[in-house]
Amino acid sequence: MQTRRSFLLSTGAVIAGSTATSFAANETLRVGLIGTGGRCRHLLKSLLTIPNVSVTAISDVRDDALAETRKMLGDKLFVTKHFPELLERKDIDAVLIASPDHWHVPMTVAACEAKKDVYVEKPLTHDLSEGKAVIDAQNKHERIVQVGTQQRSMPHIAKAKEIIEAGGIGKVVKVHMTWNRNTNRVQRFKGNLDPKGVDWKAFLGSAKAQEYDEYRMRNWRWFWDFGGGIFTDLMVHWIDVAHWILNVDHPEKAVSLGQHTVSEGVWETPDTVQTILTYKGGIQMHFEGTFANAREGAHIVFMGSEANLYIDRGAYVITPELKSTKAKPEELILSTNPKHRGADFYDKPDGELLHLQNWLESIKTRKKPSAPAEGGVGSASAAHLANGAMRNGGVAVWKE
Repeated sequence: MQTRRSFLLSTGAVIAGSTATSFAANETLRVGLIGTGGRCRHLLKSLLTIPNVSVTAISDVRDDALAETRKMLGDKLFVTKHFPELLERKDIDAVLIASPDHWHVPMTVAACEAKKDVYVEKPLTHDLSEGKAVIDAQNKHERIVQVGTQQRSMPHIAKAKEIIEAGGIGKVVKVHMTWNRNTNRVQRFKGNLDPKGVDWKAFLGSAKAQEYDEYRMRNWRWFWDFGGGIFTDLMVHWIDVAHWILNVDHPEKAVSLGQHTVSEGVWETPDTVQTILTYKGGIQMHFEGTFANAREGAHIVFMGSEANLYIDRGAYVITPELKSTKAKPEELILSTNPKHRGADFYDKPDGELLHLQNWLESIKTRKKPSAPAEGGVGSASAAHLANGAMRNGGVAVWKE
């Protein structure tokens, strides 16, 4: 794989010869996949159910990931370990990017410059400084960029947004979010990949040079060079919902705590965290997350002067305040789960499918998708500020 500098130069050469593609409503959209690990293959299951979509190319730095994806797609597609080669191709209209976080912006910018529309996993950015470049690339090249915060495409959350915007719970004064799990995924394992089947330098990209480590590669979310821990992996989903519903862009201040409860010596990022974020207008947002206890699971609560509105991925529930004379109890439960409320995933609604459909519809109409780059940059900024506070004395203040 090239160095960072040579990658930029070679991509520029590709872009110069690229032309924009068009996609009529009844035409087949030709999609390339960049980063074909487990998350990509999960999305692929939904993507393959959508009419008039064809996956024509795949790219990954790992032979095993490419092999598993080919099992789902067959042999009639272009395969490469070097994603710029995929972006060069004229038989690709759009790309789905599911790489580690530190590659999201470089790949999205390169894809926009190559006139490809983009679906990119969250968090959009790996660092606060990346936001302007990816928004500029989206807008300059008139690309559809959908960030993978799929809650924006879930109908019950859109309905909850309408209720809050109409004053249905009064003035929102505080937002509470959790994403608690109790799993054994922290445990190290004996590597079984042949290092010769991995382009380790390409995986590293702009990250600092380091020895090959299969655990870090498979669990990149929990190492600072590649991910950002619980705040960027999990909180970003709910903070994106809060930003979207309350029409805010970034916090003004973060106060954070983090510790290793079960991951000491294995992960770099803490497995148990909390942050309080303050926003213009006086709204406070609190998030807690852990891998040591699953109490309350994954949800967000908008706390209003008249009522509280609870949302998870399968329901919303309105509970009036005791003194309220305006708000009425209301429930919209789209699916049940035998484990608990606030589960990580529900069978209904299929958020990934709805979000991909929204992306494809936006490609047809050239109208902004539900989660454009601006939203992705904003939600990621809250996670980055929370991490900045946690890693630098507990407090971080937004600087323009």
